[in-house]
Amino acid sequence: TIVGAVETAGISLKDVDLVSFSMGPGLGPCLRVAGTAARSLSCALGVPIIGVNHCIAHIEIGNALTGCTDPCLLYASGGNTQIIAYSDQRYRIFGETQDVGIGNMLDKLGRDLGLGYYAGPTIEKMALDGDKLLDLPYSVKGMDISFSGILTAAVAYRDKGCRIEDICYSVQETTFSMLTEVTERAMAHIGKDEVLLGGGVAQNTRLREMVAEMAKERGAKMFVPERQFCRDNGAMIAWLGNIMYQSGVRMDIDETEVMQRYRTDAVPVTWRD
Repeated sequence: TIVGAVETAGISLKDVDLVSFSMGPGLGPCLRVAGTAARSLSCALGVPIIGVNHCIAHIEIGNALTGCTDPCLLYASGGNTQIIAYSDQRYRIFGETQDVGIGNMLDKLGRDLGLGYYAGPTIEKMALDGDKLLDLPYSVKGMDISFSGILTAAVAYRDKGCRIEDICYSVQETTFSMLTEVTERAMAHIGKDEVLLGGGVAQNTRLREMVAEMAKERGAKMFVPERQFCRDNGAMIAWLGNIMYQSGVRMDIDETEVMQRYRTDAVPVTWRD
């Protein structure tokens, strides 16, 4: 809650001089609740408001915390999966999922396997006990990827009686190999020698290992923030809102309508050279 955040920060509402919130992308009801609360707080306190792009917030908090300067970002989250890099005053999308985000796919797999909701950490743990690599669709086209076929095949293996541990292991190995391949291809295409991981799935140790090995073989550097800053967090929204405001961005209330499909490359990046 707002009250809880203020108490945790050890400040009072009168100390707040800027309100920042996520305008998108994301689920409409969630975005609208946050947007309404942010506008109300801005008006009540008489302070400016800045709506930010959720994906770019992951990038900027990663840049700030890791010290990377010009990375290729592998953004692997529940709602989206993209390969992003800065070019000509925009964060450009060089590759992305053609169906669902990898996090959503893993959550759906967890439910289908009886592992409960938000099953990413459980799948990661069970994969450690897998020792058989099952044949799953490897869906890469250029720098774009697809996950839905993998989910269908994984459920089919469950129905055949395959070990859940082997299914989890195989899904991780296949999907993370896909992500590593398209990330490396993007780095070669755009000439980047830094790779930054962001999004909730970036907390996964096996994904970190695979990307780190790829970066090492390329003579590049991998950067990843602490796990609490990989997943969605308020700090990244506040940080991006602040640097946007400091760069001269201003928004009227009527310019802060949320956008469920707020594209990363739709935002002019005024705070970078």
